[in-house]
Amino acid sequence: MKLGLHIADFTWPDGSARLGPRLAEIVSAADEAGFERISVMDHLWQIFGNPEAEMLEAYTALGFIAAHTKRAKLLTLVTGVTYRDPGLLAKAVTTLDVLSGGRAMLGIGAAWNEEESRGLGLFFPPTAERFERLEETLQICLRMFHGEEAAFEGKHYRLGRLLNHPLPLSKPHPPILIGGGGEKKTLRFVAKYADSCNLFDSPEIERKLDVLRQHCENEGRNYDDIEKTALLQLDPGEKGEKVDEILANATKLARLGFTIGHGMIPGVSDLSKIEIIRDQVVPAVESL
Repeated sequence: MKLGLHIADFTWPDGSARLGPRLAEIVSAADEAGFERISVMDHLWQIFGNPEAEMLEAYTALGFIAAHTKRAKLLTLVTGVTYRDPGLLAKAVTTLDVLSGGRAMLGIGAAWNEEESRGLGLFFPPTAERFERLEETLQICLRMFHGEEAAFEGKHYRLGRLLNHPLPLSKPHPPILIGGGGEKKTLRFVAKYADSCNLFDSPEIERKLDVLRQHCENEGRNYDDIEKTALLQLDPGEKGEKVDEILANATKLARLGFTIGHGMIPGVSDLSKIEIIRDQVVPAVESL
């Protein structure tokens, strides 16, 4: 198993004046520590606690992170499909992939935060329409990643020419991760379009995998070709006293077939937390 660092809280010492340099320190340390991925939320308001707390726009932040890392893959967990039109989204991910040397992924979902969307005037249609738009967006992004320029005529999106130059460096395309465990649509879209899924570590997680397996069978897809990732709590404690808890949870997920654990480190601006993960967690989980 490999680890992904998920950065969702930007309220750090010294405030916004030091936010950029501190983020650079964090992601550089994580990259060197062996984190396989670095992700950010695609939210414009903070969703944990106070909505007025610091929050950065996702793709601007990922571009900054790309400049301060060398090896980790970069993605959102996950982009709300209605936040960007699909042509612009495909271009943003392609740009990130090219400038990072082929390290971008497209993390995407159907969006859920109506309060944030209404507050900032973002488009937020009903649930059924959001899932329809998600499927069309997946189709458009895949075509643009592969250089297919023919017009797209869907129910919700009509694009005259899918021009996308330069093409991504990642082959066959930037990996697509779909977040969420919805059994009728989300996991079906994983089976049909995605390279990875991302699930919550909940009592239902084994059943979600069974549902995904059935969707793969229905779509003629090899279940083992889909990477299984899950949210994993990465709190090592102040002096490493919670490392055993991390390893126990990681072991349980690895036995179910998960190969990536994405997690937040509480107090991540204290780089000693990353050092604990580097020394006591990364080597252990890589042996699972």
